[in-house]
Amino acid sequence: MCTAATYYTKNHYFGRNLDLEYSYYETVTITPRNYKFNFRNNKKAKESYAIIGMSYVSDNYPLYYDAINEYGLGVAGLNFPTNAFYHEKDASKDNVAPFEFIPWILSQCQNVQEAKTLLSKTNIVNENFSEQLPASPLHWIIADKKEAITVESLKDGLKIYDNPVGILTNNPPFDTQLFNLNNYMSLSIEPPVNNFSSKLNFDTYSRGMGALGLPGDLSSASRFVKASFTKMNSLSSDSELSSVSQFFHILDSVVQQRGCVHMGEDKYEITIYSSCCNLDKGLYYYKTYDNSQISCIDIHKEDLDSHELISYDLIKEQQIFYQN
Repeated sequence: MCTAATYYTKNHYFGRNLDLEYSYYETVTITPRNYKFNFRNNKKAKESYAIIGMSYVSDNYPLYYDAINEYGLGVAGLNFPTNAFYHEKDASKDNVAPFEFIPWILSQCQNVQEAKTLLSKTNIVNENFSEQLPASPLHWIIADKKEAITVESLKDGLKIYDNPVGILTNNPPFDTQLFNLNNYMSLSIEPPVNNFSSKLNFDTYSRGMGALGLPGDLSSASRFVKASFTKMNSLSSDSELSSVSQFFHILDSVVQQRGCVHMGEDKYEITIYSSCCNLDKGLYYYKTYDNSQISCIDIHKEDLDSHELISYDLIKEQQIFYQN
């Protein structure tokens, strides 16, 4: 499963945890402006914006997990099993396969409002990338420097929700996740007040007791609550280092450790990587399960008018600075 988040200080940040029991050969991939996507059911967009993100490249095609474009719009796809529903082709709409969704949005839209306009005529169709790579059940978070939305393709159509917390996990559907936060409105960063009974005396025996009841398990519903509470109460300075550090701490609050979620046989779900994108500067930061050092790739240091994909292998081996 997965968790995605936004975080705004002086600059604006977007990223996610990818939680799975296995890893493809992910790379940080830059799609320049003149790369041809060749969308299955649509002509190439007249304008194509440069994109940077995490992807699995197959047959020279970037299958993006999460990405941002040069104008500061970000999209991440998260697992949405049993609820995601992809439709038959509709001649009156733009038919887009799930694996095309991220580049479809990012190659054409500069912000969330433009994405909403494009989505109003978009139909997510049941089409595989290949026989070896069938369509994954997904929903998406789209964010810019001002706002975020959640997009879900359900049996009764394409749903677009405003996302005021800037968080997305997995099941249940987003409107249910958001409503569930009502059950946690009493949580606080402050020490608790005795509302139980005036006839009893209680001791505040530990710091952090204002958040008693905050979920700590690894289910998607619990991660949504915990990530939302952590993000909405997060503080950092406006500096790049402080902001990036705090963003990763938000994601760290819901990471999956090997051994805690058994997937059968010898498989365990882990947080394969965590990403943080600076939407203002086009910086893609990441760290992996076995390498907690943060690495960064700058989209603007590449030739964005070229035609070929640019990929960087992930640094997965732990990097340690020995001080003596």
